[in-house]
Amino acid sequence: MNPTFPAHTAIEPGILYFGTPVVLLSTSNEDGSANLAPMSSAFWLGWRAMLGLGARSKTAANLRRTRECVLNLPSAALAGAVDRLALTTGSDPVPPRKRERGYFHVAGKFARAGLTPVPSETVAPPRVAECPVAMEAVLAAVHPFAGDDEAQRGSVLGLEVRVQRVFVHDDIRLPGSTDRIDPDAWRPLIMSFQKFYGLGPQVHESALATIPERLYRSPDVERAAAAAGHARKMR
Repeated sequence: MNPTFPAHTAIEPGILYFGTPVVLLSTSNEDGSANLAPMSSAFWLGWRAMLGLGARSKTAANLRRTRECVLNLPSAALAGAVDRLALTTGSDPVPPRKRERGYFHVAGKFARAGLTPVPSETVAPPRVAECPVAMEAVLAAVHPFAGDDEAQRGSVLGLEVRVQRVFVHDDIRLPGSTDRIDPDAWRPLIMSFQKFYGLGPQVHESALATIPERLYRSPDVERAAAAAGHARKMR
């Protein structure tokens, strides 16, 4: 063993949030109003995302019912707005487990956060104007978590969504490119063990940067273009 490295110690942390981007997920309530919920259990593959949500949450119920949402990605500068939504729920009455943790019902989530809803092009829920990135998406599949454990079975869902439209603020676009994000300009809000962080400066360019981004394009990009064109014709 190399003595210059510290030894590993086995621990049992209550959560494993080692650092993921915050998402403000907008969905439509039964009356057509908008719900806006912060979450950070999300990752992307191609033009699809996996969202980890409590099965009994208002956001999960809305998404499963309407099969539409917008994934709004706040920058680190929007931490205060996100935090104003942190202990709120669109569910009324508040579920017992959330009530025990200090949650309370709020109907007007956009107003509470001080954020601005703007109409989406391909889905009913609105985008968040202040978020540098907003992705309109539809539900593709539901993947139950912890099906092997009776105590957890049915409590958490992995909701796979397919992105139909990507909107970004111009100031995070890569100069000289039409469809690329500038990593040095984009500063997402990160959640790590219940604390907010931003990104630091680039450490090193990955060897993966030698692969052109266009080679990662999936068939979902063409499907998204068709959906956007159909939406424009319907307006």
